[in-house]
Parts: sequence; C-alpha cells; structure tokens
Amino acid sequence: MSSQVIAILVLGGMFVVATVLPINIGILALVASFIVGTFVFGLDDKAIFGEFPVSLFITVVGVTYLFSVAKLNGTIDLLVQGGIRLVRGRAILVPWVLFAVAATLTALGTFTPAAVALLVPIGMSFAFTYRISPLMIGMMVICGAHAGAFSPMAVSGALVYGIVVKSGLTISHAALFFASMGFNLLLAAGTYVLLRRRGEESFAEHPDDTATTNSDAPSGGGVATAVKPKTAAVTWRQRVTLGALVVLVVGALAFHLQIGFLALAAGAVLAVLDRENLGKAVEGISWPTILLVAGMVTYVGVLEHSGTIDWVAHGAVGLGAPLLVALVLCVIVGVTSAFASSTAILTATIPMAIPLLLTGSLPVVGVVAAMAISTTIVDVSPFSTNGALVLANARGVDRNRFYRQVISYTCVIVALGPIAAWAVLVLPGSF
Repeated sequence: MSSQVIAILVLGGMFVVATVLPINIGILALVASFIVGTFVFGLDDKAIFGEFPVSLFITVVGVTYLFSVAKLNGTIDLLVQGGIRLVRGRAILVPWVLFAVAATLTALGTFTPAAVALLVPIGMSFAFTYRISPLMIGMMVICGAHAGAFSPMAVSGALVYGIVVKSGLTISHAALFFASMGFNLLLAAGTYVLLRRRGEESFAEHPDDTATTNSDAPSGGGVATAVKPKTAAVTWRQRVTLGALVVLVVGALAFHLQIGFLALAAGAVLAVLDRENLGKAVEGISWPTILLVAGMVTYVGVLEHSGTIDWVAHGAVGLGAPLLVALVLCVIVGVTSAFASSTAILTATIPMAIPLLLTGSLPVVGVVAAMAISTTIVDVSPFSTNGALVLANARGVDRNRFYRQVISYTCVIVALGPIAAWAVLVLPGSF
C-alpha cells in the first residue's frame, strides 16, 4: 500500500471517528499530522510545524474575541432590534431581518455557527410568539449566515482564497463572495415562499412552552403581522463598539491590515472599558473551531508537502470529462459535509480540485464557488452544528414532527443543492 493511500485512509478515518464520537476532528488531525508526517513521509518536526496556519489562527482568535465582547455589551442585540425597526415591526418580514443580520455578521468575520447561535434563539422566540414557521426562520438564518461566509474578511472566504492563490491561480474576492451571496439569497427566497404559511402546523397542539407575555401575540391562532421592537437607550459602550466595527472594516478593506490583529486590538480596548465582562470575553473565543481549523489545515499541509494532494487530484482528473469530475466533486463534498464539518471538508477538498483547474478547461471561480456552496448549504442538517441549533432552540413544537421536517428539508438540499450550484456556476462557464 502506497504512502499516499495510507494518508487518504487516515483522513477518511478521522471524519468517521469524529462523526461517531464526540471528539474534535482538529485533535485527530494534529495527532495524524505527527504520525503520518513522521512515520509515513519521513518529515521532521520543523516541516510539520511549518504547516500550522499562524495567520489564520490569529484571525480566528481576534474575530471571535471581538464579537464575544460585542455580544456581552449588548451590541449584537442592538443590531437585531435596529433591523426590526427597519421593517417597521412587520412580523412576517422578521425572517429577512434575521437573514440580513446573519449575512452582515458573517461577512464581517463572525463564524457561521457563532452567528447562527446568536440569532436562532431570537428567531425561534419570534416564531413561537407570532406563529411563524420555525423551520422557515431557522433555515433563513442559516442561509443568511452562509450568504456572508465568503466575504474577504470571513474566515471561510480567506481560507478558500488563500488555498487557491497559493496554487498559482487567480480568483476574485468579490466573485466568490457574490456567488455565495446570490445563491443563498435565492435559496432563502424559495424557503420563504414555500414555508411562509406553514407556521401553525409546526406547533404541537399542547406545546410544553406556551407562555407569552407579548400583547402583540396572535389571538385565535392567526399569524401575527406586527411586532413592537424593544426600545432601549444606546449605551456609550455600544457606540464605541459600533465605531470599532467600522474601524475594523475600513482597516481591513481600505488599508489591507491584518484583520486578526485589528480585531484583537479592538476587542482588548472594549473589554478593558467593560470591567464587569472582562473575564467572560475570552470564554466567547471559538476554541473548538480554532482547534478544528488549525488541525485540519496542518494535516492538509502535510499532505501537500508530501505530494498526496497532487496524486489524488490528478487521479480524479483522469476519471473523465472535467465537467463530470467537477459535478462529482460537488456532490461528494455536499453529501459528506452534511455529516461532518464544512470547514474541514473545504480545507481537505478544495486543494484536490486545483490540478483540474490548472488545465484551464473550467472556470476557476465557478468551480471553487460551486464547491464552497455545495459544502456549506448542507449545514442545515440536524447532524451539523447549525441544524442542531435550530432543532434545539425550537419552542412549542412537536419534537418528532419538527425533526422530520428538518430532515426532509435537508434531504432536498443535499440532493439538489450541489447539482444546482454546478449547473449555475460551472456549466455556463465551460462553453
């Protein structure tokens, strides 16, 4: 058995173990980096450590720290309530408010699961109180989070862009971002239209959570049309936080400063100004995600260093027509990501498409965007973090029925989403 085959089998084994057992795949990947790198490929410690993504580590720590501070001082809630005022309290437009806020948060650098975790509980409370479909609310929050996930400041966007550019290819930040934004906007619109009027049937006849004190709640079982946004004075800390977010955007986009260091600096200043929550802010850093990303990037770096990625990719290219290979890659990453980490799948599979793209027979942006979209849109699965958050935060529903609804929605997305992404983004550019 060749060393490349052993390395790929180890990679597949990590996904299986991390899916069956509650262990962070990043830990497995770091251990595998040492074992495979040392005993299979004969690499020394320096070569293995050299693959550790220091820049990405700083970016993830800084961004999640800053948004932890913003959550603690109420700025995130302030943004949500401001969005509600924009639609003048019309309840049926709240899903679009949540979509827009989720897209804004992830576009500014918030991890997709973090944005979903912030907004899904709020959305599910709205769904319960105003008898709006909780499935529609939850899925639109996830669509919004994915819509902004490939901006130049987002970790996923930076990750994919870095992998492609490192290979010598060129790709536009804007093209990747707007491809994901447009696809998820269409998916959200379809979800909104199909599920808008299914709110009542989602709730149990005798839900275990029926208490509501909102005078705007529907009487007689109808879907509410209006909701009064909360009014609260904006504190000076929240004003400073909003200013810091503006500085972050300007510094990263206009002056091309490292966003991780900017976010760390802004978060540190804001935390010092809020002594009560100073210690809690560090707890909001997404350590599991950091561990996952660092471990997977390190292992994939070992595979690249040893030539395994090129070996696999050239084998895939040799399977047949490039269009067919691109479709197969989209379907495979979509199905796999429904049961595993989308970030890990992205990190492991995007490099495998590079030799295919180097042939020049397919559009680089189209293939990369299609694979990125295929990997992320299936995170509505209840076996992923985002889908599990929707399932866990639903209020007043028949749990078994709601679970079946989420599974049904997921099956449709997994079956049709990757094919649609390929058809829209890859197929037209190949002629």
